[in-house]
Amino acid sequence: MMPMVKSRAWLVMAATALLVGCANMKSHDELTGQVQAAQRAGGLDAALKTLEASATDEAQRTALLYNLERGELLRLNKRYEDSTHAFMIADNKVKDWEEAAKTNPDKLLGTLGAATISERLKVYEGQDYEKVWLTTRLALNRVAAGDLDTARVDIKRTHEREAVIAEFRAKETAAAEAEAKEKGVTQSGKDINGYPVETLNDPEVLALKNGYQNALSHYLAGFLYEVMNESGLAAPGYRKAIELKPETAVLEEGLRGLDDRTSFTHRRRQQQTDVLFVVEAGDAPARKPKAFTLPIPTGRGLRTVSVSYPIIEPSTDPLITALSAADQQFKLEKVVDVNVMARRALKDEMPGMVFRGVTRAIVKGVLQDQLEKNAGMFGAIVGMVGSAVTEQADDRMWRTLPGRVYVARGYLPEGRHRVTISGKSFDVDVAGQYALVPVRLYGDMAIVGDVGKFGRIVAQPPAPVAEPVKPAAVPVAAPTKPVRKAPPSKKATVVPVPVPVK
Repeated sequence: MMPMVKSRAWLVMAATALLVGCANMKSHDELTGQVQAAQRAGGLDAALKTLEASATDEAQRTALLYNLERGELLRLNKRYEDSTHAFMIADNKVKDWEEAAKTNPDKLLGTLGAATISERLKVYEGQDYEKVWLTTRLALNRVAAGDLDTARVDIKRTHEREAVIAEFRAKETAAAEAEAKEKGVTQSGKDINGYPVETLNDPEVLALKNGYQNALSHYLAGFLYEVMNESGLAAPGYRKAIELKPETAVLEEGLRGLDDRTSFTHRRRQQQTDVLFVVEAGDAPARKPKAFTLPIPTGRGLRTVSVSYPIIEPSTDPLITALSAADQQFKLEKVVDVNVMARRALKDEMPGMVFRGVTRAIVKGVLQDQLEKNAGMFGAIVGMVGSAVTEQADDRMWRTLPGRVYVARGYLPEGRHRVTISGKSFDVDVAGQYALVPVRLYGDMAIVGDVGKFGRIVAQPPAPVAEPVKPAAVPVAAPTKPVRKAPPSKKATVVPVPVPVK
């Protein structure tokens, strides 16, 4: 009797674990679809309302991904203070992750145990490139508010965050490989029949140095340091941007022209505003779950177990190449492709994900076998259904980010200008020595954020006014004084004196 009771108790516990897993696995892709549909029907306010309705308790309202999505929608709505508040909630979560990664990485590595049931049950820590984008977004919010000092802090934290990510990911991959080796797992992504490995191995993906650094963040760092007259710090920012996105003219000119732009002589000559256009288009890609089957050996023979991995399809959005303003053509150059970054991040994550997936399949295969052994057909059905439902690839990603980011830079006279990009026209006011114009092509809209304006154009000293040319003086002879004739001299009359005659 007792063995049967224990078997049933074990069955109930196993089934409960699977069903709890089912109940907690919401699809972020489905929520994103609802938010996008609301935006198309009712604008950004409707999109925000739909997103906010999805968070029903304090834990959900302070979650990392919720605040990333909310902060971006608020930013698009030009509610910068609210956007920054949401981003700071998210940033505090990332700071906690950073602190653990630096001081107690085993704590983070231990969370992988939740993936024994499903990848979606892990605490969402954010994609690595999302952590970097977060500080970049905060810096852009500060620029819109004219707060360069805090923006400077944000861009400094970007570099520090990248270093923490690089060190931790190396430890995570090693830990996943060690665990897999212990359980006899030897598979990698390329070993999974049917997985589209070409999406992870195309030339654009392989050309990226890693999955978390982007050229925009470093170019923006260079630009802001230049604005703040710190050319010694601006140069490394421009240089790193070129390293991440080589052979991009706008990035190369940022470095090449730095000395000239910051020289006293140039600024005395400069009578137009140095304008940086940051143009964002499209949406970040989705991670779509795709199921695969693996044969798992158990004590009662081979069992076929389902395992799910995410797939990111390459973007098909058309490139944007030109921007016109004030009867000038500016060349737009792509500096970031979030779709490619997301696929590179997935490629880097895939080895650990595969090891965990196969380990999970082994555990579930054994669980199914034991359920069937102890509870017959009912146990087998519970095991198969629970395993299939919980085996859903993690589709959580920051989806309101743009799909691509373009940059153009040039000079415009101070004042209002009509700008046209891809058939969409809008007015922009620029002034000062530098201006940063953020533009988001979102659906059928062109959303122009608040323009950051910095410094002032040095007034040219007034040109000296030439004295009127006087006709050459013609010498005039002095008037001749009339010659006064002397009165005729009176000659003395000689009166003869008679001489006496002797």
